[in-house]
Amino acid sequence: MLPARNSSNAGSTRIDGVTERVAPTSHQTIQCAPLNITFRQVNNRKRPKLNHYAPPTSQLRETVHTAFRFSGRRDGNMQVSAAHLICRPSPSSTQQSSQFAGPEDGSTEFDFAMIDEPSMDAGEDGTITQSQKHKRPAGVNPLHVWTKERDTYLSEIIRLDGRGENARDSCAGCCANPAEFRCQDCDDMQLYCGTCLLANHARSPTHRIQQWNGVFFESSSLKTLGLRVQLGHPIGQPCILPQPAFNNDFVLIDTNGLHELGLDFCGCETSETHVKQLLRHGWFPSTPTDPRTAATFRLLHYYQILSFESKASAYEFYHSLVRLTDNTGMMKRMPDRYDGFMRMVRMWRHLTMLKRFGRGHDPSGVNGTSQGECVVLCPACPQPGKNLPEGWQTASKAKRWLYAVFLAIDANFRLKRRNVSSDHADPSLSRGWSYFVEEKEYKAFLAEHLTETQEKSTCSSHNAVNTADTKQSQGLAATGVGTVDCARHNFKRPNGVGDLQKGEKYINMDYLFFSTLRGTQLEMLNVSYDIACQWHKKLWARMKSFPQSHRLDHLTKYIRFFVPKFHLPAHVSKCQTIFSFNFTRFVGRTDGEAPERGWSNINPVASSTKAMGPGCRRDTLDDHFGDWNWKKTVGLGASLLYKMKDALAEKAAHALAFEEFDAVITPEHRSAWLEEMQAWEDNPNDTSISNPLEAKAMGELKLAELEAEDLQRGIDSSLHPQISPSVLIASGIDLEQEQHRLANIAESMGQHATDTQKGSLTQMRNSLRRRIDMWRRTQVLYLPAVQALIDQAAAREGHENAECIHLWLPSELKTKPCDPRLREDEWELRYAQAHDALEELRQCLRIHCSLLTFKREWVRGQGANTCAQNALARIHRRRTACVKRYRSAWMALKSLATIMKKTGWQGRLQELADTHVKPLVDPYATGEGRPDPSVTFHVEPWLRMCQKSVESWPASHWPEYANSSWPEYVESVLTGVDIYILELL
Repeated sequence: MLPARNSSNAGSTRIDGVTERVAPTSHQTIQCAPLNITFRQVNNRKRPKLNHYAPPTSQLRETVHTAFRFSGRRDGNMQVSAAHLICRPSPSSTQQSSQFAGPEDGSTEFDFAMIDEPSMDAGEDGTITQSQKHKRPAGVNPLHVWTKERDTYLSEIIRLDGRGENARDSCAGCCANPAEFRCQDCDDMQLYCGTCLLANHARSPTHRIQQWNGVFFESSSLKTLGLRVQLGHPIGQPCILPQPAFNNDFVLIDTNGLHELGLDFCGCETSETHVKQLLRHGWFPSTPTDPRTAATFRLLHYYQILSFESKASAYEFYHSLVRLTDNTGMMKRMPDRYDGFMRMVRMWRHLTMLKRFGRGHDPSGVNGTSQGECVVLCPACPQPGKNLPEGWQTASKAKRWLYAVFLAIDANFRLKRRNVSSDHADPSLSRGWSYFVEEKEYKAFLAEHLTETQEKSTCSSHNAVNTADTKQSQGLAATGVGTVDCARHNFKRPNGVGDLQKGEKYINMDYLFFSTLRGTQLEMLNVSYDIACQWHKKLWARMKSFPQSHRLDHLTKYIRFFVPKFHLPAHVSKCQTIFSFNFTRFVGRTDGEAPERGWSNINPVASSTKAMGPGCRRDTLDDHFGDWNWKKTVGLGASLLYKMKDALAEKAAHALAFEEFDAVITPEHRSAWLEEMQAWEDNPNDTSISNPLEAKAMGELKLAELEAEDLQRGIDSSLHPQISPSVLIASGIDLEQEQHRLANIAESMGQHATDTQKGSLTQMRNSLRRRIDMWRRTQVLYLPAVQALIDQAAAREGHENAECIHLWLPSELKTKPCDPRLREDEWELRYAQAHDALEELRQCLRIHCSLLTFKREWVRGQGANTCAQNALARIHRRRTACVKRYRSAWMALKSLATIMKKTGWQGRLQELADTHVKPLVDPYATGEGRPDPSVTFHVEPWLRMCQKSVESWPASHWPEYANSSWPEYVESVLTGVDIYILELL
């Protein structure tokens, strides 16, 4: 091979006499000793046709060249494939050119024959290895090819039911005795005599035997043929004092069925107990006293892994083995060993757990196991003494978020348990050693406090709070389980699982929360719970009733409470700011929904665990939770690598967009916002510092408070005993909104409305007209100039519909006399109306995106799609009404600003164009809370900057458009690591 030569043509690769035109990208070099090949990486797309290069030769002769193709792979490596090019001069050629061209160029014409070679993979270290991957020709389906051969397959399978090639009568082993037996499990289809068969199966006593009866094969057994298994001695060495199993009745359960064995224990003076002899042979006895049933270790391990992956119950698995043994039910019925199998499985799960956590090597033995010790801990969460550096306790405030633990609390009401058995009859083999809490202490504590009444929710009507005492529990000992998980990596926490006797009561969840945090040294806790806004209120007061070992020194710790992102929209607006992950620093992209993802894995087990006793159920669920944590541990490296790559790309895009947006912010605003946000974020538990993200009192409430202050000072500007100036203006704005609503209804009816629709519309118009007439009697008292305008309109237009009546609010009285107090009232109310309309508009856009995403991913069928389209249409109508309401308020503000000489108000409220009304996130994007920077920062930012609060709007603008606080983004830009690197922890 020749070394690569540089090509003068940009975007081409010339290797060993072959040139390939490719798109120009970054240069790379692969070390392929002793050859260095420099090439341009080829994009993952179809290549253009090769332009072959043939070196000039002195004679026209056949030459062979090697062509290489380089293609990128998803794992970042390169794949190299080689092919030989055989160049043969055609008879008509008289010249030879250095580059292959058509005959019209006068060059030599070559015939190219391609000989493919195995492709090679080039790794990051430059090593090239061959890949034997076979590419199936297009259009070839293996199933279609198989259908042409299925008669052959069928005949061969039927052939195995008979003697096949073993038609001779002599044994394949000794060639003397008749051949009557064969083994179904050996990799040998030959027939043997009984003596040779026993000799072959001295080490395989669980193989299934068939005997030829002259017509067909029938089932037999090694025990029937006289095989005896001797324990306590090497195979083939007899025992001088053999002791047969109890009543010579011993059943061994293996992966291929249930087997009756002739078993002898060793009765020598130095022999071990029967249990030890079985265990040392790899057989697990079902009972320590006179065992008559055992299971092989490989069977127990096989079922344990199978139950983790398929959630198959022990009943289904056992009866599958029974059918493997006899699928007809016509043979001698074997005694049922299901109870013994269940017992062995449970003991195996328990012993496997103890073995894996080193309890067999501890001098204190199994009884020295402490609570929560046999747990697969999250390796990415901070674990003092395991993965934290020295001096982490003294970390500064800017770094202590690195050592924070994220907890997620939730309940699962599918993991019920029927009221069968008891803890006395079926105790747990683990006494709080794993994921479940210690049952005796747990129930004793609940017995003292379970009758306490739980306060109702002051947020939304949360069923988890309001119906905690009314959960259906008839016939159930447990209505479900509560858990505490690692919120970032979805690991089950030690002593973080417990049964629920009724609903999701505070007392149950409190016990699990304090149990999993018992003895914790971490000083920063982030706690996520669906009802955290209610649950956390009196948490520390309730903690005083707990034992001292379960109490948490909360005054010395930095604790924050959150509501998971999916559940947050169901809460009131106040909770959506205080308990939001998006509005809090040092939480990364945590969503708090980790437990919800784990339920899909464990819920299929509920069908078998609901009928178990209390101890068996806890041991089984403990084993499943341990496997869940182990699988998470195994996949954590790949998961964190994926998040690292994704975070770097997201961080770069958002940092660039933020820098562009930050360039237009004035230094005065920036410093004021930083001070306000930092003061609140540094003191989250200080109630004297107001939350800048929480909406403040505004609009009608604010005006009512001002009027109350005037009345206390003896100032009363009202001309009506019941209607004050602010109430008059507020009522007028309400009537204006009712007019808009009625106009939309009339417009939607069209030209072919029914009589019923017309009658309903007329009734609504009459009702609105009567309300307007009553309001105008009071309006004339405060605005006498309006009477003349009303009379002029009545004389000019005559009778008009109620939705078309001019209300003549102060913003419409440009040159007419008007009380300045009325203009001030309308300004405040219109200002609040504009902000409320924008907030509702943003909510409509979010709902529209969510509904569109749900429809695209989950809705199928004509009926469901019709319902989804109707829902989207309702949201669209609501969005249109919000736009009209905002524009009406904005026009009124614009008119009042001219009259009242107000300036600078348009920095927060600007004219709303149709192009401004678009969502902040791409409804077709994947992932929660990841807005497109090009949309989030570049499309009319003023629409997002107008937030709920008027007086404290600067601090609340940023979370709405950036999904985080403004200082958090500043720090992320400066340090380059903040919230994105936390995603990896």
